[in-house]
Amino acid sequence: MSSPQCFENPPNLNSVIDLAGTTQQFGGLKSYVTGPSDSKSALILISDVFGYETPNLRKLADKVAAAGFLVVVPDLLYGDYADLENPQFDRDSWRKAHGPDKASEDTKPLIAALKSKGVTAIGAAGFCWGGVVVVKLALSSSSDIQAAVILHPGPVTDDELNEVSVPLAILGAEIDTHFPPTKLKQIEELLSAKSELKSFVKIYPGVSHGWTVRYNVDDEAAVKSAEEAHQDMLNWFIKHVK
Repeated sequence: MSSPQCFENPPNLNSVIDLAGTTQQFGGLKSYVTGPSDSKSALILISDVFGYETPNLRKLADKVAAAGFLVVVPDLLYGDYADLENPQFDRDSWRKAHGPDKASEDTKPLIAALKSKGVTAIGAAGFCWGGVVVVKLALSSSSDIQAAVILHPGPVTDDELNEVSVPLAILGAEIDTHFPPTKLKQIEELLSAKSELKSFVKIYPGVSHGWTVRYNVDDEAAVKSAEEAHQDMLNWFIKHVK
């Protein structure tokens, strides 16, 4: 079961922002694509429940693309984003309709499309719901990606994390009902016990679940915390996706 925080503070999808990328079909998925098309290194950013149109998520895609990555933000929700303004919106029904197992399978053609373009190294980052999808891409039964980052995790199990086979970073909020600091510390110990796995767990003080893509752009402290996490994510990928 996911936390109520997963559905809090929805973004304004109508915000007008300058972006460097384009929306196109990629690997059978409608996607926001940015960065050098001939890059040998690619990143897949998988949204939270509010979808791939989230302005702050697309701005982040442009930011990491500037480091030389081809970045793809796929619409794995197929336009059916969590709509809290709709009184008919049912969270439980929505969750059942958007299982992370299906989403991870839907990502496979996108990964194949990247490889067909000559990409030789792929990283994936997921936000809340998207983080659950990324964990499934990072399991030992799959060799589709070379590194993973989960930001404010959704309902990921210890068993799944124990089966991750690629370098994994988990970036968590101090104020998080589903993954509080005590839980994050336990996960850090679990991952650290796997000497063969490169891992990194960090707790960001004073922020809430969703802070990396649902921050208020007019709140200087919120922006600073989000940017710190963005840089940590980028550093992880620069180190492990090559």
